[in-house]
Amino acid sequence: MIDFIRQNVLSHFGVDADSAKVSPLGNGHINHTFLVRGIDSEFVLQKINTEVFKTPSALVNNAHKVSQHLQHKAAADEYRLQVVSPELTADGTLFVDLGEQGFWRAINYLPHSHSIDVVGCEADAEMAAKAFGHFSCALTELDAEQLEDVIPNFHHLPGRIELLAQAAASNPQGRLGECQQWLEYVMSQTELLQELVEVEAKLPRRICHNDTKINNMLFDKRDMSSLAIIDLDTCMKGYLMYDFGDMVRTFCSPEEEDSIALDKVQVRESIFGAICKGYLSELGAVLNDDERKSLWLGARVMCLMIGVRFLTDHLNGDVYFQIHHAGHNLERAANQFTLYQSLLDQQDTLSAYLN
Repeated sequence: MIDFIRQNVLSHFGVDADSAKVSPLGNGHINHTFLVRGIDSEFVLQKINTEVFKTPSALVNNAHKVSQHLQHKAAADEYRLQVVSPELTADGTLFVDLGEQGFWRAINYLPHSHSIDVVGCEADAEMAAKAFGHFSCALTELDAEQLEDVIPNFHHLPGRIELLAQAAASNPQGRLGECQQWLEYVMSQTELLQELVEVEAKLPRRICHNDTKINNMLFDKRDMSSLAIIDLDTCMKGYLMYDFGDMVRTFCSPEEEDSIALDKVQVRESIFGAICKGYLSELGAVLNDDERKSLWLGARVMCLMIGVRFLTDHLNGDVYFQIHHAGHNLERAANQFTLYQSLLDQQDTLSAYLN
């Protein structure tokens, strides 16, 4: 793909292909991401997965509105982090649509940045949670209706379970037998679904990041302080309990989300407490009582829901998430369901941190 980028994409961003260096960047599941270094420019280039993001222009426009708002807040000394913003094309547009050859956009590269995939200590968990809370707090003044839904019903557990049931019924790849136990486990979680219906009806919709994984918060490698919140692709209307829940999902386990060492996959209480402390230090005065009560629910829902999505993709033939070997999505699903069960096993202890 790098040769294709050199020959067909770089010129749209005013970069000389002969002098530029292009290298893969990050380990995202959805888009293809590269670091481009030209003679006098350095930026992140992405090919948007249009099978996942059906309206990629809405994604880019949403991210632009969010970055503009945060830049205004930063100029007024009301936002402490650096802002990820679009790099315009040579024609002054936000993206290049090459049809079957891809939908491409560029964003600024932040030097001195560093990301991690597994949280090692309470201090990092608290710092990252505080940064995500600060990000959400800064966006409370931006009208959520200005943003389009780039993936309708993105965090909708009943819909995700229905899609899983459809994949199991059709079993297009003949994989149902190897994951029957996990399918039955998901279908047994009826009480969670009923609780979710009752709670969501009480919550305000706000602008959410919707993908608060630990590696979407960049550290400044010079002093390991928080530097920036990145990956604004799924910024849209939603419920903050899911942002909190995705932090719990991706911060709390000592194992990466595709680890097959399931005996080591568990929620670390100290990390959970650090998330609560950092997140509520920024958003505690913003959240209403119903939102604060919903955070524990969000933690449980996100662990189960991501497991459901991985399992569905496995049954469908791995058409959504990028995989690196056969059975990768099934391994991810088992990991997430194990983490979900760890939450349930520690419910009384963990939920007390939110009181």
